[in-house]
Amino acid sequence: MKKNKSSISKATSYEKMGDFWASHDLTDFNNETKKVNFDVEIKNDKTYCALDKNISNELQLLANKRGVSPDVLINLFLQEKLKLLRKK
Repeated sequence: MKKNKSSISKATSYEKMGDFWASHDLTDFNNETKKVNFDVEIKNDKTYCALDKNISNELQLLANKRGVSPDVLINLFLQEKLKLLRKK
């Protein structure tokens, strides 16, 4: 962060700014804000694949046991498999 203070919180670091906004509401500072225009470009970086129902059910159970989402578990499995295939 620049050495300049945040305009509303007067914070001099991201940590101090975070502390300020954790205990304040932006709507209390409406008179100190200004309207801005900006564009947001949203890109979907996910690919969806159909799974056999039995595989999906087993994956759900295993993911729950490991405390992760099925998506995370699938990505971990595929990363391991791809790593092995690259070595061949």
